[in-house]
Amino acid sequence: MKRELIVTAKTVEEAKAEALRQLGFPEEEVEFVVLDEGKKGFFGIGSTDAKVSASYVVGGGELALEFIRKVVSDMELDLVVKSHAGTNDDIVITVEGDGAGLLIGHHGETLDSLQYLANLVANKKTKGEKRDYTKITLDIENYRSKREDALRALARRMANKVLKGKRSVMLEPMNPYERRIIHSEVQGIEGVSTNSIGADDNRRVVIFLEEDVAVEDESFFEDFAAEDQE
Repeated sequence: MKRELIVTAKTVEEAKAEALRQLGFPEEEVEFVVLDEGKKGFFGIGSTDAKVSASYVVGGGELALEFIRKVVSDMELDLVVKSHAGTNDDIVITVEGDGAGLLIGHHGETLDSLQYLANLVANKKTKGEKRDYTKITLDIENYRSKREDALRALARRMANKVLKGKRSVMLEPMNPYERRIIHSEVQGIEGVSTNSIGADDNRRVVIFLEEDVAVEDESFFEDFAAEDQE
């Protein structure tokens, strides 16, 4: 998305320098157009300032950051919102401060919704605009790391229950991100495996004994799901 900043100063050079200062961008990323070169006047009489247009492209990460800051501002919360490059080719936006928990919700449902919207904002293109997809990860009060630790502990605990009780266990509905964590953790535990059953918001992970059924035997999971509803 392209935006424009109009700056006035005594000279064109000063106007350009002020534009770069306000934007925080390197000069090569800004396109300048001189709207008015200004006049020196006679002994200062009749002088006018120079006016410069500075055009620049706003990236998806910045758009998403502005969106989250706007949400925080509209909710009148005093929170710190920052962004940095992630380790998975993503832009990570972090939110911290008293009251940030309001943006997390039950099991991170509000957080996930905000992240979804932030990704929509980051990748909305104007007509004819071409740019790469920007992946946004939103984390509030380090919730993602804490939730991942809790889910991995849950996976180990339930896998041990399956091994001891010799009976499969179905977990509560989870989003794709959380299910991947469970699958990943159980993969390292000998004797048990996982699969997902259900649809949409009701999709769950089943942890089962490997000796009981092959992963490809879908009828087992269909029967297990039916038993769970009885």
